[in-house]
Amino acid sequence: MAFEELGRFGVWRPFGGFGSEDARELEALGYGTLWLGSSPPGDLVAAEELLAATETITVASSIVNIWSEPAAKVAESFHRIEARFPGRFLLGIGAGHPEIAAAYKKPYDALVEYLDALDEAGVPAEARALAALGPRVLKLAERRSAGALPYLVPAAHTASAREILGDKALLATEHKVVLDADPARARATARPRVDFYLGLQNYTANLRKFGFTDEDLTKPGSDHFYDELVAHGDATAVVDHLAGHLRAGADHVALQVLDDDGQATLRALAPLLREVA
Repeated sequence: MAFEELGRFGVWRPFGGFGSEDARELEALGYGTLWLGSSPPGDLVAAEELLAATETITVASSIVNIWSEPAAKVAESFHRIEARFPGRFLLGIGAGHPEIAAAYKKPYDALVEYLDALDEAGVPAEARALAALGPRVLKLAERRSAGALPYLVPAAHTASAREILGDKALLATEHKVVLDADPARARATARPRVDFYLGLQNYTANLRKFGFTDEDLTKPGSDHFYDELVAHGDATAVVDHLAGHLRAGADHVALQVLDDDGQATLRALAPLLREVA
């Protein structure tokens, strides 16, 4: 898969959050990829249904959890989808979080074993990507896949990740959005949807490397936490915040809209995002 097929901007939602009509509208608006989050099942039926409902947009998993979905099953699903929709699906995989996955142990070794199994099953490296935050997994993503899918990171992480990945690997980062010019109200919208992540050590440990303090990372999170990790303001401000990842070296930014009417927000942002892209 060529990275340009992802487009510069995509949309991240839990895997059941895309209806067919929404997907077709997002495709028409110019978004390049639909990212299926919240650990989609290994049968990847949700991805196949969205590909069937659209014509050109890419669909990607963000991410299939390696602890809950066997590699053989995922590989079989990948080949089924690739045969039907060649070049339109990117398989994102990752190790998730120790607070959630009961089987979580030695995640790096488990990722290597999973990639080995995907190799044996014929899933091409260029058609898969890894959830990655720290240097070791970023380097693994560069060696064994198309590239990296960071989540809940500031642009400073993007710049660091690009240095680690080099020039050729994919760097597609998720970023949250609230379209509201009132900063206090925007943070209030984001807080109940985001403060959950402050209890996940993979994220908090990573953010500390980029200047976030205990005060920032103690629930419910500081203003600085939300201002860095949630693009908010009017449409121009939101788009400039998102474009900061591109300026830092990202190939693609996946928008996770936290507004109550996410489709309306994506509709409003699309013309400005097309100018950036």
